[in-house]
Amino acid sequence: MSEQYDTLSNQQLTMLAQQALQCYPTALQGELRLLCRSENATFLLLAGGKRYALRLHRGNYHARADIISELQWLDALRETGIMVPEAVPDLQGEPVLTLALPDGGVRYAVLFHWIDGEMPTTDVDPKAFRQLGNITARLHQHSKTWHKPAGFQRIIWDHHTMVSAQSHWGRWQDAPNLKIADHAVVEEAIARIGHELADFGKNSDRYGLIHADLRLTNLLLHKGETRVIDFDDCGFSWYMHDLAAAISFVEHHPRAEEWVENWIHGYEQVAHISDQEMAIVPTLLIQRRIQLTAWVGSHAETEMALSLGPQWADHSVRLARRYLENSMLPVGA
Repeated sequence: MSEQYDTLSNQQLTMLAQQALQCYPTALQGELRLLCRSENATFLLLAGGKRYALRLHRGNYHARADIISELQWLDALRETGIMVPEAVPDLQGEPVLTLALPDGGVRYAVLFHWIDGEMPTTDVDPKAFRQLGNITARLHQHSKTWHKPAGFQRIIWDHHTMVSAQSHWGRWQDAPNLKIADHAVVEEAIARIGHELADFGKNSDRYGLIHADLRLTNLLLHKGETRVIDFDDCGFSWYMHDLAAAISFVEHHPRAEEWVENWIHGYEQVAHISDQEMAIVPTLLIQRRIQLTAWVGSHAETEMALSLGPQWADHSVRLARRYLENSMLPVGA
């Protein structure tokens, strides 16, 4: 299995970001500051009185063609009036940089124009999830009608790639504080999820290109406009996976069911959710939580994983039991 978390130090990543800047015009030479590390390292660039976001991709995750495809979808979305990130081309007119590493490997980098906006949190009015559902429906409408360019390719998010032993984010069994005695509960949930999704299928009305990580942290509100950022994980999956992703990491919060209801309300202001899709929502919710359990195990050193606390794995097992025992949404306290 490939390395799940970037092993480069902050200093090494900063040096790589400085190397990347040399590929851009003089006007973009400025001050770099590391903002966060998760799948990738994101830097704030201050240059010429403007702000930019420089994204350094970790190794062994996305191919260059995948990143190009992401940017193609962003270009198409902007043409419809949806505010999403826009890449800045380098001196050669290329939107994706290929940076050589001392060990012979390469890393990819993309510089984006900065997008202003306020990021809502779980402390805000639950109606923020209506805005999230609303913009997600607009993305889905575009996805279902957009003719993808030749060579378009993005990551696949299905049952195998999310929760199997070969999942993109590692093994759920490696999650901190997850008791071995609880593995059987998670395994039983995974088996049921697999059967449910096999029956549900991947017809084009329910499965296609989605954001795949569209939660409040990737939503910006600015002067009445809803803006979407961080399409790094966009790929092919069930459309309602975006609902599951909307409450990532906080499925156990006491207000989570209210958030789900508001998301659905906002979505249906734009597009209809079929009865079959509504019925599969509990399955997608618990699949996402188990997928995140794998992510926490393989990204245990990240700020996000460390912030979850020692009870997060226990909550995950509790929600898996709820999924197995009844038809209630596997969310909440």
